[in-house]
Amino acid sequence: MLKIGLTGGIASGKSVVAARLKERGAVLVDADALAREVVEPGTEGLERIVGEFGADMLDGAGRLDRARLGGAVFGNQERLAALNAIVHPLVRARAAAITAAAPEDAIVVQDIPLLVETGQGAAFHLVLVVDAPDEVRMQRMQEQRGMTAEAARARMAAQATREARLAAADVVLDNSGTIQHLLEQVDRLWDRRLVPFARNLAAGTRAPRKGGPVLEPHRKEWARQAARIAARLEAAASGLILAVDHIGSTSIPGLAAKDVIDLQVAVPDLETADRIAPLLAAAGFPAVRGAESDTPKPNAPDHAEWQKRFHANADPCRAVNVHVRAAGSAGWRYALMFRDWLRTDPSAVRLYEAHKADLAGRFADSATTRAYADAKEPWFTDVAWPRMSAWAEATGWVPPSYAS
Repeated sequence: MLKIGLTGGIASGKSVVAARLKERGAVLVDADALAREVVEPGTEGLERIVGEFGADMLDGAGRLDRARLGGAVFGNQERLAALNAIVHPLVRARAAAITAAAPEDAIVVQDIPLLVETGQGAAFHLVLVVDAPDEVRMQRMQEQRGMTAEAARARMAAQATREARLAAADVVLDNSGTIQHLLEQVDRLWDRRLVPFARNLAAGTRAPRKGGPVLEPHRKEWARQAARIAARLEAAASGLILAVDHIGSTSIPGLAAKDVIDLQVAVPDLETADRIAPLLAAAGFPAVRGAESDTPKPNAPDHAEWQKRFHANADPCRAVNVHVRAAGSAGWRYALMFRDWLRTDPSAVRLYEAHKADLAGRFADSATTRAYADAKEPWFTDVAWPRMSAWAEATGWVPPSYAS
């Protein structure tokens, strides 16, 4: 199933988005509602809170006095951590149970106010952040909730910063305007991304890519996107992956590139690569058959040294290539050396960019980028390899130590 994490700061409009996604057909898991459920009378959660904070946290009916508990933890990081250590695991367990009971092809949206603060982003296929400028949220809290400016600022300060939430977002829903504008964004997201993503995920197929190669100026956000995707891959195959590295053109600052994130997953051997294939597919990156090797280079002519497993995105709006290679293999080493050479040698960047631009122009009318990719291959062997080998020898470059 497709798992979506939804978050946003106080007064951002997150509840409006959650309601709309539920209307469109999502299975909604509301963390706030679950936080109340797990501390109802007779629950383990309430018993543990009383044990930690005392019986005076109960009202006359034996229910949790939320205002009193809030006063006990507000501004006290140690007491807040103790409360979170009780409630958060119970909420996550309940959310997991609801998710497990959903249909296999469902789109499950977990509404989690503290998703960023608790570092849960890697558990979801996508993180949606409902965003509004701080001054807009301040105004809403004062006008709609009757808060003082001081109280509103205190509530905002107790949450992650706006910058931290935006850095964690795969999708940002702008709620600085009208509710109608926000709902229109949600509907487009549902129709154009979430539904096809869920369909591809259920079928175990990659999202189609159409059109010839289009080179775009380098974007700083590519590195942030790569880091989020890498975290998902590592979480999906925890303990089996040695490392995930951002490689390829989007990993090179200043280099124009196709808007495709390339990641290299290092594993101990190809048996492990096959073992994690269904885990990567479940994370949104199904295996692609027929792309199990790279072109051998002169230093390592044995084809076995260039074997790999290849996965690609089920998400229709974020193209990703995942190259799973055995750490220490020639193909693994080449990908890292090529990246590091380009990152440190501006003349190499200019050389490669000129080659890419020439080919992109020649294959602009192609229905796919396959012909463009095939045409680049001789350059990697005949031009790049001698230069990057000389660079590696001159600089003493060595690959990461986890290969040993």
